[in-house]
Amino acid sequence: MTAQIDLANLDLTDDPETQNDVFLVAFNSGQGAIFDSLYRDDSISNLSGGPLTGAARTEAITKLLATKPELQSKVKSYYSTGDTSLIIVDYDLVITLEDGRKQRILGKCTDVLVRGEDGKWVMAVDRPVADEVHDL
Repeated sequence: MTAQIDLANLDLTDDPETQNDVFLVAFNSGQGAIFDSLYRDDSISNLSGGPLTGAARTEAITKLLATKPELQSKVKSYYSTGDTSLIIVDYDLVITLEDGRKQRILGKCTDVLVRGEDGKWVMAVDRPVADEVHDL
């Protein structure tokens, strides 16, 4: 990770590597409200396994991050035009299941970000797709 990131003042820049760093720090903080602040109110995420938006998305993110998952990701592709960008990452996620066992999930995530009227980038679509799941 190359960026210095303040959880109280998250800023998604135009740089995809910095965007990725911000997402990782926010996600790995374990604080759902901090990670959810990177989303538009009407953003769609299937982080929970199905597409959710609004309060249901926030609840699912908060519940997942409370289990202290560990996420790593690497930017594979990035495309931007005007106020919309597409970022594709490979991810490695370790989660703790309800029974205490751990799983590693490897996959790809396709994210669409939009720049708001305030000039800040926010997540509009978050679409992680698991390629492999391994019990640890």
